[in-house]
Amino acid sequence: MIAIGCDHGGYDLKQEIMAHLEERGLEYKDYGCYSDESVDYPVYAKAVGNAIVSGECERGILICGTGVGISISANKIKGIRAALCGDCFTAQETRAHNNSNIVAIGARVTGTGLALKIVDTFLDTPFSNEERHIRRIKQIED
Repeated sequence: MIAIGCDHGGYDLKQEIMAHLEERGLEYKDYGCYSDESVDYPVYAKAVGNAIVSGECERGILICGTGVGISISANKIKGIRAALCGDCFTAQETRAHNNSNIVAIGARVTGTGLALKIVDTFLDTPFSNEERHIRRIKQIED
């Protein structure tokens, strides 16, 4: 299950991403927000992050205007490795090397077509399980 959340700046892109996930037959849970009225992004970062650390969801997608604030907020949660991605290479490498469990996207800086490709890359790339990456993740967690 994929957790998805956004603030008002990411609402429209979240709708596009959810439709895309449905087309792919992937299950997701929407943690809000549910309109383009102004809200505070830390609330949604926390909801998605908690869904992942609790085991309710495996991975997450967070969207705000730039992706910065919502990724910073998510990374305050122990066990979360949220990566702000504006390109497919970064999405691939953060999964393969960092075993990131949340991708953050900036709706005001990333077009819909690219955002959907970033989401696909993030979801389809497995963690490498290489010892050096496991060691580094352990250092981050410590």
